[in-house]
Parts: sequence; structure tokens; C-alpha cells
Amino acid sequence: MSVTGQEQDLSMETMTQVVSAALQHRLCSLLLLKNRAKFWYSTDYRMFRFCVAHTEEDWREGTEQYKFIEGCLASVDRQKQPWLIFLAHRVLGYSSNPYYVEGSFQEPMGRESLQKLWQKYKVDMTFFGHVHNYERTCPIYENICTRDEKHYYQGALNGTIHVVAGGAGASLTEFAAVTPKWSIYRDYDYGFVKLTAFDHSNLLFEYKKSRDGKVYDSFRISRDYRDILACTVDSCPATTLAS
Repeated sequence: MSVTGQEQDLSMETMTQVVSAALQHRLCSLLLLKNRAKFWYSTDYRMFRFCVAHTEEDWREGTEQYKFIEGCLASVDRQKQPWLIFLAHRVLGYSSNPYYVEGSFQEPMGRESLQKLWQKYKVDMTFFGHVHNYERTCPIYENICTRDEKHYYQGALNGTIHVVAGGAGASLTEFAAVTPKWSIYRDYDYGFVKLTAFDHSNLLFEYKKSRDGKVYDSFRISRDYRDILACTVDSCPATTLAS
């Protein structure tokens, strides 16, 4: 996954910082400045905050890693870094591959443990590897698409877009025969994704095939800071008439 801070300052060929969702666990040693004994970490790049989990250790609620993930998501200043990204190797979000149990489409206890954090802190996107293909979901929460659009999102997402970007490093993985409603785009090929933050309000996502570098899937997000602050389902503390 390539990440561009400001389009006018960076180009893909020169100054783009590359963070591979499929191979991120191999890069941990370069980034564990504050967390040397663990294989989970956070890193900031211009307008992006990346919270990276280690899927070979327990991530469930109450564990040390869960506390780290929540701290990483909660501590970002969205006025300075409006684009909040979660990454992990194994699929903790959504993947329509046949070896995931029908109806779950994830590693066991993946979403069950983490989706309330993604929703509460309004994570824009998650990226996963492990499954060797490409797949993008709609903005989604608890298996329900929160937006009907597919290529342009204006205002709050009201959910998180999940991306499997595993088209590298090994033979490709087939998809399940049935395409779930939340699966917007699937591709059985080698490729990579690129994020371009034009400013604090506009972001471009692109999926490109490795063989020709052309864009085969893309979407844009356009929003204001107040859209990040706005409450949606399970993103703000519950209130009653008494409160």
C-alpha cells in the first residue's frame, strides 16, 4: 500500500512511503521505537495515523493488545490527522474467501472484538493481507452497509471500509462462489493500493494491478471535520432523557 501525503509535494516514484498490508509484519522491527518487545505499533505519516495490530497474539477485549489498539485510535488528533487507518496481517474484518466459515468471513473473534472500536473512533479503513487477492467492502458496521454509494462518499461514512490487499508474495486465493452484498469489488490478481490525501477533507483510494500499474478500482471521500465529530450508530456514548 502506497501512501501519499500531499499530492503536490509527493510522487509515487519519488517520495511515497510504502506500507504493505500483506507484509507489514516484516517491517515491525523498523518501527518499534517505543514498543520494542511487542509486534503491534502505531505510526504517523503526515495526515495519516496507522494503528497496526499483530494477529498472532490475542487482540480480544481486556488483553494488552486490545488496550494498545484502543489507545492508538483514541489518541489521534483528527484535526491534524483526519485519516485513521487500521492494519493487520490476518483478516479481522471481511473477506469472502471459502476457507473462512460461511457467515463470518473473518478470523475467529475478529470483528466481534474490534468492530466496536472501529465504529467508536470512526476508523476510515482497515487493511489486511493473508488472503492473496483483492477485495473492498462498502462502509460497513455489523454486516450492514452504512452507505449505498460505491465510488464517492461525501460526509460521514457511518462505518468502516475494509480492504484485503493480499495480492503479493504467494499464489493467488480463490473467492467464494457467492458474492456477499457488502463486497463492492473483488479481483483475482496481483496488485497494490494507493492512498492520496489531497488535504484534510479529500482522499483518493486506488487499486492498481501489478502487471500494468493501471487503476481498476477507486473511490473518493470528501468531508469536513464536523463530519468526523458527528455521532452515528455506536460512535457516541449512550444517553437517556435523564442525561
